[in-house]
Amino acid sequence: MDERGDPLVWAAVAVILAPDPDSVLLIRRAERAGDPWSGHMALPGGRQDPAEADLATTAIREAAEEVGLSLRSEHLIGSLDDVVPRTPSLPPIAVRPYVFLLERRTELFLNPEVAAAQWVPFDHLLHPDTSLSLQLEIRGECREFPAYRLDDSVVWGLTERILTSLLQHFRQ
Repeated sequence: MDERGDPLVWAAVAVILAPDPDSVLLIRRAERAGDPWSGHMALPGGRQDPAEADLATTAIREAAEEVGLSLRSEHLIGSLDDVVPRTPSLPPIAVRPYVFLLERRTELFLNPEVAAAQWVPFDHLLHPDTSLSLQLEIRGECREFPAYRLDDSVVWGLTERILTSLLQHFRQ
């Protein structure tokens, strides 16, 4: 259960890395009514299907469904710490990020849940000018969130926290 006493729903995301230059795949979620992450920059992923043996299987399935990538277990190089939303208006969900390394980029096939996808170079994410503090109004309260600025969008929330954790591993 989470701090509100709600049972957690488990989900997984695929943190997909590829070379030339070293990059991570991000998606922009399609605009959908009732989706609290509608239009946000994200990582391919979603909720665990009860029939799935583990969350790594969820991440692999979601990458195939959302961006058409056929990830295999030999692409899996590890996982990052689980994350849960810090905003009380979001569902009680826990997300486990799985990191996959591809030898090369392949063509992506986006499903209707994904409006766009892009490979974001680590050099861009690590550049000091990319980090910013984003102010948002949530339930009438102005709050600040760390974020990354991309050319035409901003990465914040769970995805920012996962990317920050990933980048800390690269800095070590």
